Amino acid sequence: MDEKTEVIYSNMTPRSLTYLPIPEDLHQNQSVFFGLQFFIKDFLINDWNELFFKQPKEKVIAKFKRRCDTFLGVGSVPMAHFEALHDLGYLPIEIKALPEGSLVKTRTPFLTIKNTHQAFAWLTNYLETVLSCELWKPCYTATLTHCYRKLVNKFADETVGNRNHTMFSLHGFEFRGMSGRHDAALAGAGLLLNSCGTDTIPAIDLLEDFYNANAETEFVAASVPASEHACTSLGTSLDDELAFFKKAITIDYPTGIVSLVSDTYDFWKVMTEFTVTLKQDILNRVPNGLGLAKVVFRPDSGNPIHIVCGNPNAPEGSPEHKGAVECLWDIFGGTTSEKGFRVLHERVGLIYGDSCNFQIINGILQGLKNKGFASSNIVFGVGSFSMQYATRDSLGMAQKATWAQVNGVGHNLFKDPKTDTGLKKSAKGLIRVDLQNGEYIYTDCVTPEQEEGGELKTVFLDGKLLIDQSLAEIRARVLA
Repeated sequence: MDEKTEVIYSNMTPRSLTYLPIPEDLHQNQSVFFGLQFFIKDFLINDWNELFFKQPKEKVIAKFKRRCDTFLGVGSVPMAHFEALHDLGYLPIEIKALPEGSLVKTRTPFLTIKNTHQAFAWLTNYLETVLSCELWKPCYTATLTHCYRKLVNKFADETVGNRNHTMFSLHGFEFRGMSGRHDAALAGAGLLLNSCGTDTIPAIDLLEDFYNANAETEFVAASVPASEHACTSLGTSLDDELAFFKKAITIDYPTGIVSLVSDTYDFWKVMTEFTVTLKQDILNRVPNGLGLAKVVFRPDSGNPIHIVCGNPNAPEGSPEHKGAVECLWDIFGGTTSEKGFRVLHERVGLIYGDSCNFQIINGILQGLKNKGFASSNIVFGVGSFSMQYATRDSLGMAQKATWAQVNGVGHNLFKDPKTDTGLKKSAKGLIRVDLQNGEYIYTDCVTPEQEEGGELKTVFLDGKLLIDQSLAEIRARVLA
């Protein structure tokens, strides 16, 4: 009797955080699961329906055959199985997954995927490459920025006494440095699970289009008017730069928050002279409906920790020795937090966004704490320096087949290479994930009946989305 593979069952798992650029005591060996619903709606439903099932069979098969013929050889790939799939009219696939926004220990599967029609066992791992391609980055950015959020929360607890400001401590600066609009939208959406600040508008669009967010009825994300170097350098002298600043804070944006890039020529001159000249204009700005009337200065070059916190090797008493926050304190003063740390006057603040990563954010926050300043005095622009220094291996993301049915008989599959350290050892057989004491725990080699239970729920079945989650639900899980 000819053997016939009828079902292929795979899982996707974060296997290791070895390459995540975050200390283990902060990430606690956990990854954030995010991006599957986008993948299902955008690719499995929209693309497959519009570009395959709704197109004439002859057209799509001819196109696919041409591609296979030109790179594998004429006639090397039979088309019968794709023709049969088109005739079927839907993707015979079941995906079970944990809720998006879940924090999951390494080696615990995010999801499982299998075919539901025995004629299409090939389809499960046919989808592996694109599933991996689309999921690893949003999982990575959600995980990374979740760790950043935990870091700013830690310093808020230590220096402020509350976390009221931390939802805006991280601001999405990534758009221009990402690998295209699609990448920027997915990565930026991952950040927005942990923050409400971004300049990446496509990330907001993605959350509205695919995660049931509504910016008119809930707070999805926001930004502020902000200058760039081209604005300040339109003039021909430092006097023109000062005039630009004055116009920006008194005429163009007399209320609310406005951000001014301040290192076009001489950052320390801005911090110590322009601020004195503009002090009364800044203090006279009228609060908007949210009570905000802040001028945020943005340095954009130099050693980040020295720029913000001061360079101990600079001449004592100089602006360079004091750092930007202390310079602003000397001019505008402020208050003291319940933890006893200095908080700048509500009309001024600082944002730093040049190549921010964990080391820079942690260094600045620790430096401010050491000088007696609260963490609420600064916002961090998180951009491609964080989000692009990453690969699929940053979370060790991998999809592996662990079970197959051949001629009606189930077979446990696994890999355990002798040449490996154990990192690539896979689960075995069917998998069940349970929630025990707030932690997801997986069990492999379970029976089909046991596999039906647990926390892995069917979210996609035979071309249809069964569970439609919202941004609000996902944020609540991440930030719980």
